[in-house]
Amino acid sequence: MATVAVTDDTFDTEVRESNVPVLVDFWAEWCGPCKQIGPSLEELSSEYEGKVKIVKMRLDDAPNTAAALGVRGIPALFMFKDGEVVSNMSGAAPKSTYQNWIDETV
Repeated sequence: MATVAVTDDTFDTEVRESNVPVLVDFWAEWCGPCKQIGPSLEELSSEYEGKVKIVKMRLDDAPNTAAALGVRGIPALFMFKDGEVVSNMSGAAPKSTYQNWIDETV
């Protein structure tokens, strides 16, 4: 399963109401590190299909959600479980770092 694009308008449905944990990636077109981690997140989305949903929120489409979560730099990743933030991290990292984070968090 590929990552899902989410906006302020679809955030509650896709993230807060999800029946599986959700990893939210805040990104922007102009962000080099964001583009760098994209392929890893796509792979993880397939590997964790049915267990964890991975969604991408482009800052231009999610200014309200980003502000509410205190996003100050990107890439910024948040793990939601039962509709609430349970962990977050920022910056680019190798796929294994995200994999370990998911395994530890969910």
